[in-house]
Amino acid sequence: MRLYLLALNPTDSVTEGFLPAAARLGLDVTVLTDQPDAHHRTSADIEILECDVRDFRAVITRISTHHPPDAVFTNSDHLQTQAALAADYFSRPAKPWQAALRAKDKAHMRRHLAVTGADTVWSAELAPGEDPAALVRLDVPYPCVVKPREGVASEDVVLVDGPADLALRCKEIQGRRPEAALVVEEYLAGELYTLETLGDGRVRHVLGGFHTELSPPPYFIEERLTFVPAHREPVVAQILAQLDALGVGFGVCHTEFVVQEGRARIIEVNYRAVGDHCDLLLAQLLDIPLFEHILRTHLGEPLPAELSGRTDGAARLEYPCADRAGTLTKAPAAADLAVDGVELTYRPLRDIGEHHELHHTNRDYLGIVRATGTDQATVERVVADFLSAQRWEITP
Repeated sequence: MRLYLLALNPTDSVTEGFLPAAARLGLDVTVLTDQPDAHHRTSADIEILECDVRDFRAVITRISTHHPPDAVFTNSDHLQTQAALAADYFSRPAKPWQAALRAKDKAHMRRHLAVTGADTVWSAELAPGEDPAALVRLDVPYPCVVKPREGVASEDVVLVDGPADLALRCKEIQGRRPEAALVVEEYLAGELYTLETLGDGRVRHVLGGFHTELSPPPYFIEERLTFVPAHREPVVAQILAQLDALGVGFGVCHTEFVVQEGRARIIEVNYRAVGDHCDLLLAQLLDIPLFEHILRTHLGEPLPAELSGRTDGAARLEYPCADRAGTLTKAPAAADLAVDGVELTYRPLRDIGEHHELHHTNRDYLGIVRATGTDQATVERVVADFLSAQRWEITP
């Protein structure tokens, strides 16, 4: 069976999750990408074809002139609509392209949730190159959040507290991203959580979620996440109802939300697996073939009625972050440890000698610590002890 996997840059989710899962399923894999050299370096034994994967027409043409597909899949935020359209063209199981577009386009998401009565959040849109003064004239609720309409990973997401700050931040982002439309929306205060779901169009499983701790404002860097085996049922019901309104039910989905006085409010919907090693942790923690389940849905296979995963797991992820621009001159090596019943994995994300600017996003991550066990307090102690023993040095 032939799986076409659409990708931009290589990610750990693909190289450590989906490609090994595809091999275990016995699939013939063809990676379509606009960065073939990078994928050759990480996956030399996989067929890799160059393609303008941001254009669904190019994807359809590339597949049409190669082998017939049994599945067309992507875990990229940027390529969900293209993969859905291509899969649908070949009559293969797919996420609804409309739902993929609504999830990717934050302005569409807000409009659709409002028109369906699922939830209403004040928001406005600034077209590429449009003068931010057009926003300042509106009745903007401050504080508010400015972000790219189709952004990811908290890139250029910032909290603003007044009209002058709003105009300044918009101009700054436009200077970096002249082609990007921006969204300004009401700030939804509260603790940030995630809900991880997997469906096949018939059944939908809730895999749990995470409690996310963010950097101090005005930025929104995810610094640490704690696994939440089960959110309160009324909260889950509200989030699932909003996902239903968006048409999100097939495949894997990562949804971020806050709860305000019992009301669940979606921050954003990422119609893919949770990233930054959270998906790898989930598969390990729940002890289920998560990546195989995800691929099977795109092959048209039904999910089991019960996933039969572990229910006694505790977990934490931490992301040591750079606090300044400069060259990394000292950092710990990768590590795999077992301490007091806790399995801890550390993976560096920068090589010593690399110079980076400060981005105020997850591009500032220096590494990833993920730890699993059965007692949350022990997991947190082991992570804290590990981090306190490490040193990262950045030379300006």
